[in-house]
Amino acid sequence: QVQLVESGGGLVQPGGSLRLSCAASGSLFSINTMGWYRQAPGKQRELVARIASGGSTIYADSVKGRFTISRDNAKNMVYLQMNSLKPEDTAVYYCNFVSIGQPWGQGTRVTVSS
Repeated sequence: QVQLVESGGGLVQPGGSLRLSCAASGSLFSINTMGWYRQAPGKQRELVARIASGGSTIYADSVKGRFTISRDNAKNMVYLQMNSLKPEDTAVYYCNFVSIGQPWGQGTRVTVSS
């Protein structure tokens, strides 16, 4: 069974940056589209960025131009570089396979506050 482990969250001031990492176990990683999701308090989980196996990316409008998703297929890792963070980016961030959803990891909490 695939395991997803997110890390890199924390408390950051508005305008700051964070880089999230996700490690995925198993053999499914390199051939599948991966996504970063987030769930803010009282809201549904949403997909904010996705990256195909070949590297093409799609972003939600709310993060376009500020977030960058990348992957390292050799290491089974996916990353989310988050710049110009806003208070509304505060959420628990998760990674998962976009098309073949696997059990969710514990996520990593991002808090943007002064």
